[in-house]
Amino acid sequence: MGSCSDKLFKRERTVHEILGGGIIADVILWRNKNVSVGIVTVTISSWMVFESFAYTILTLLSSVLLLLLSILFLWSKSASILNRPSPPLPEFQISEEMAEEASKLLRFHVNKLLQVTYDTAMGRDTELFIKVAVYLLLISLVGSLMDFQTLCHTGVLVVMTVPAFYDRYEDCIDGSLVFIYNKAKELYHRFEIRSYLKNKKLS
Repeated sequence: MGSCSDKLFKRERTVHEILGGGIIADVILWRNKNVSVGIVTVTISSWMVFESFAYTILTLLSSVLLLLLSILFLWSKSASILNRPSPPLPEFQISEEMAEEASKLLRFHVNKLLQVTYDTAMGRDTELFIKVAVYLLLISLVGSLMDFQTLCHTGVLVVMTVPAFYDRYEDCIDGSLVFIYNKAKELYHRFEIRSYLKNKKLS
């Protein structure tokens, strides 16, 4: 088998760096195990609730918000009657700076998406068109196999498991994939040579 030290696509950055190198990368690669376990547990539990009780995301959110608001409302009313302190809730406000940063970030990504859509529609980038078409076909195929909720839960579990598994066994996985790629390339070249010799004999 090929050397396990071979890197796929001859990349130099680590998986942690590719994922951004921040808190999110630590969570995805299970370097912050408490948060990672919490995300996986909540994902599996919520999927079981959705499947067992036939809930939708909207139904669940409405039920949770109704329960939460009812508890807080009764707490506040009873506190005023019994001269007790009100619920310790902070005052929720979005600052002007946060709103500006969010709008700038949203505008940047929306403009980028619109530019990609325009370039693709105008035929300026054939490679980009092929990539977009393949991605849309894959999304359509996956969407026909499962509903949106199951897709979201499956996506979270894939993100939380595949990168961490690859990061742990990176060298051997890269070595195996490079070995398979080299073998496939070698077989393709042999097929090309045989086809060339056969055509030469026929001519």
